[in-house]
Amino acid sequence: MPKKRQNRGRHKGSKGHTRTVQCDNCGRIIPRDKAICVTRWYTPVDPQLARELEKRGAIIMRYPVEKCYCVSCAVHYGLVKVRPEEERKAVRGPVI
Repeated sequence: MPKKRQNRGRHKGSKGHTRTVQCDNCGRIIPRDKAICVTRWYTPVDPQLARELEKRGAIIMRYPVEKCYCVSCAVHYGLVKVRPEEERKAVRGPVI
């Protein structure tokens, strides 16, 4: 049976088994190398208050928050796009 993707939709390579993570949106269990992970900076301070405090020289702490999404949730949020069919596969030469 032909493969749809050369990497089978993962970043695993030849590692064997990888640990699983839970999607932060729907809770689906997916392999860590297949998940789409996004790091965003979070601050508990209101943005308007943070601007005022930074003008006065205060240092506002920001924390990195990494969220992992399954493929369907990442498409729903617009983190990854559904590509046209011509762009999905690399064009391969004739099989001899």
